[in-house]
Amino acid sequence: MFLTTTVERNSALVRYAIELHQSGLIMPDTYVIDLDTVKRNARMMLDEANRQGVKLLFMTKQFGRNPIVANALLELGYEGAVAVDFREAETLHQAGIPIAHVGHLVQTPTRMVGKVAMMNPDVMTVYSVDKAREIDEACRKLRRKQALLLRVVDDQDMLYPGQHGGIPLRELAATLKQLLRLQHVEVAGFTSFPCFLYDPEAGDIAPTPNVETMRKAKRIAEEQFGLRITHMNMPSATCIHSLNMIKALGGTHGEPGHGLLGSTPMHADRELAELPAMLYVSEVSHHWGDKSYCYGGGYYQRSAIEHALVADSDGERMCALQPPSPHAIDYYFELDGKQRIGSTVVMAFRTQIFVTRSQVAVVEGLSASRPRLIGVHDSGGKPIQYPTYTKE
Repeated sequence: MFLTTTVERNSALVRYAIELHQSGLIMPDTYVIDLDTVKRNARMMLDEANRQGVKLLFMTKQFGRNPIVANALLELGYEGAVAVDFREAETLHQAGIPIAHVGHLVQTPTRMVGKVAMMNPDVMTVYSVDKAREIDEACRKLRRKQALLLRVVDDQDMLYPGQHGGIPLRELAATLKQLLRLQHVEVAGFTSFPCFLYDPEAGDIAPTPNVETMRKAKRIAEEQFGLRITHMNMPSATCIHSLNMIKALGGTHGEPGHGLLGSTPMHADRELAELPAMLYVSEVSHHWGDKSYCYGGGYYQRSAIEHALVADSDGERMCALQPPSPHAIDYYFELDGKQRIGSTVVMAFRTQIFVTRSQVAVVEGLSASRPRLIGVHDSGGKPIQYPTYTKE
């Protein structure tokens, strides 16, 4: 999906990823992240967000909850991370990463509410009064008050399979009446997902109906209940190009993930400000008939992958690729032709590393032509010991 763009716009990452594999410093099923480029993208995005008056909370699930990348974002001035689920909250908290938002796509489990509340997240999203009551009780014991975001949903809104939930807009007024009785939580605003999506036919990012649902919710909260709404959190497709849309539609917060890596769907079709910053590296394992098979482990079903770059002593060549069936475990990717066993295979596609069994190699110094491998972690952000490697 992003391979041609990466070869054209970040060839140094392609070269070094191949070198790392052929030197034995990384194994197949490894994502390689160019930290210099992530920082470049993040700095430019933060500058534009500041101009627009939009706050950015970074997501880590796309790059495997990696603490090296997360800390680099904090150093640039990002306020904290979005924990998409309770396990990510634990991982980030243990790594010393401030939790800015937790509970949105995955609600905090009942028996973890107290533990997560002790992490002092800036906001917690709830789908129900019941979950808000659990948080209220935990914060009563902690003698603190927790800001809440309400995920609101209306009949025409878009929700992905496996992500259903929230407070129906028609029930919002009744819900707010109950929430206002709680002493240790306060409603700070609203959120939904996805708020923006790339439209290939229009060639641009556009708001979903979810945004208008949030705007209606804000009017109900302010006009009927006199609440001061400070958060209108509008995630999905957050990148430099979409920040003015967030601002124009009343958004106060965005949550960049793929935008930091230059890998939103729009980046595959158009040359945007962000450069591609991540590759997937594999290796040819064996042949079957007239096909070759390279190691999997990092496949994501929405990747839209079609091609790979094969590199060996015979040179480099683009090769058509067949991804694994969504009904099967991704042990291998299928490549056209008989490629040499042991050859490096490089891919670039849309992914969510936290749902894979891959490793993540972070490299720095590519922008100064002095690259080195500075850390390898598993897909959940835990470190794996590897020797550092510097290109002389």
